[in-house]
Amino acid sequence: MSIFELLGERGHEQIVFWSEPELGYKGIIAIHDTTMGPALGGTRFWSYESDDDAIVDALRLSRGMTYKAAITGLNLGGGKSVIIGDNRTKDREMLFRAHGRAVESLGGRYITAEDVGTSPDDMEFVRMETEHVVGVLGGSGDPSPVTAFGVYRGIKACASFRYGSDSLEGKTVAVQGLGHVGYYLCGDLAGEGAKLVVTDIDADRVQRVVDEFGATAVEPDAIYGVEAEVFAPCALGAVVNDDTLGRFKFDIVAGAANNQLARSQHGDALHEKGILYAPDYVINAGGLINVYGELNDWSEERSKRKAGDIYNTLLRIFDRAKVDDVPSYVAADRVAETRIREARHLQRSFL
Repeated sequence: MSIFELLGERGHEQIVFWSEPELGYKGIIAIHDTTMGPALGGTRFWSYESDDDAIVDALRLSRGMTYKAAITGLNLGGGKSVIIGDNRTKDREMLFRAHGRAVESLGGRYITAEDVGTSPDDMEFVRMETEHVVGVLGGSGDPSPVTAFGVYRGIKACASFRYGSDSLEGKTVAVQGLGHVGYYLCGDLAGEGAKLVVTDIDADRVQRVVDEFGATAVEPDAIYGVEAEVFAPCALGAVVNDDTLGRFKFDIVAGAANNQLARSQHGDALHEKGILYAPDYVINAGGLINVYGELNDWSEERSKRKAGDIYNTLLRIFDRAKVDDVPSYVAADRVAETRIREARHLQRSFL
């Protein structure tokens, strides 16, 4: 498939390639839709198997950001950037300054932030070359606590819809991935009395959660078959797939990971099995809310309160899915697409 076919397939507006070989920089910026405002999305630093994989990832993630902003009620479009390389690289200044120049070339159509493989320190280097960056030191800071709080509130909304009560006390939640978001989520869940079954490829992260929150640890592959009411994937995506679905004993799938469904048909399969799915770009929108708050000078409390409203957003989606008799991921897309379509009557694409 050609680049223009890829862009046209999901309605992308723009893709930018930027190379500075002497600095080891190979970057891709994808802008999906700027109807609601400038495209915002983090910078992912990853060792892709091929350039084509990097392009597809940038396109897929940028579209997700459009829908995430639209359904959360934020006046932002969707974008994403990826840097191809080893994110364990220690000498990072010139690499990220090169990325800053790539961002600056778009004149404000795209705003970046941290993502997988990057940090607020990296964004400081980006800021040396452009003002179109958020999540820097002294700004909104680490978005993980706000993201985790939004996921926690989303899980409570799922419980309310499924069980008629949003209490998580005594419920078992299987958490996959104990990075920053997964760790804070475990704290929120344990604080309400939920029982935790956890896994991560990093043994130190697992031990920390076991020690602090009384969690039970399992091997990474075993998490898909544990007895639990809720499965909370908080690592990489595509964990709901042909291999895992048959092992699920969960009532609910609700976690922070992006692109949890390997393909849309797996969302259909969850629906057919009676497993309630919280669409990932809805439940994990707390990070986007956090940086949107930075752009608009929100207080920390206001950002957290907005993230907490993910609870009500999910309930509206579940009600829409029930009325339309469609899977929840389809209902979420319809709500987001309706807001974008209606907004096109109010303003032009962001320039």
